[in-house]
Amino acid sequence: MDLVLKIGEGSLQLGLLYALLALGVYITFRILDFPDLTVDGSFTTGSAITAVMIVHGYSPWLACLGAFAGGLAAGACTGLLHTKGKINGLLSGILMMIALYSINLRILGSPNVSIFGNAMVFDHISPIALMLIIVILCKLLLDAFLRTDMGLALRATGDNKQMIRSLGANTDTTTIIGVSLSNGLVALSGAFVAQTSTFADATSGIGMIVIGLASVIIGEAIFGAKTVFRATLAVILGSIVYRIVVTAALRIEWFEASDLKLITAVIVIIALVFPAIRSKVKQKGLAKKRSAELLSNIQTTPYSKPTGGEQ
Repeated sequence: MDLVLKIGEGSLQLGLLYALLALGVYITFRILDFPDLTVDGSFTTGSAITAVMIVHGYSPWLACLGAFAGGLAAGACTGLLHTKGKINGLLSGILMMIALYSINLRILGSPNVSIFGNAMVFDHISPIALMLIIVILCKLLLDAFLRTDMGLALRATGDNKQMIRSLGANTDTTTIIGVSLSNGLVALSGAFVAQTSTFADATSGIGMIVIGLASVIIGEAIFGAKTVFRATLAVILGSIVYRIVVTAALRIEWFEASDLKLITAVIVIIALVFPAIRSKVKQKGLAKKRSAELLSNIQTTPYSKPTGGEQ
């Protein structure tokens, strides 16, 4: 029982820490329909800025703000490459991710920086309690933003860019804002992760896009996404469920810690395939039910003999 509680507590903490990352990926992946790989770099940017600022004596909250600003800037660069530079969205993200690797090394000054022993935001409060407050606050702010005129334009850009252009909206601006906001949240997640692990590493962002996608897909598959409020809540819960599944999988004897990426990929594949299989089974069941009803109606209908005049 103690082990189950410990696993649950650890998964909840990690799920909340990476929930901001999942919300960021949700903006580009689901709302903007933009394949943004900047995430792998901007996550590290957030942790690197936080670590360096804390080591130099800045307030940990100010360091988080700096990380958010760094993520916004990284996302804006990707958005500009795509909209103004006319570079394919996927390629823009890859180019920015590669560039950020060198930039992050410059920020850190070495492959990793330890912040152990410095003041951090979790010094006087439980990480779960603080992250719960921050994640709920960010979710409500994001929900409110997506209901504003700019937020509606952002959602419409992802749904039908041509239509929103014909209505006079500037889709380049909405794309840049959306990608910036996404990477700002991702960098903020990196800032909090760095403070719980007490260090920042130049390679910490590798594979973050897959974790974010897994959280979004799992959340939508289990909890649904009919409204904005429900969709963002599903993403947060998906992040927690993903951590529970990974932790449970790693408890299996023949899995090792190095299999984490493989487990993540398998979870994403299952989450992608399961809704399609469920829909197919549902359609088959519906078709079978209709066929049975039709057959029953034919059998219960009395046969009427044709009259002589009809011959």
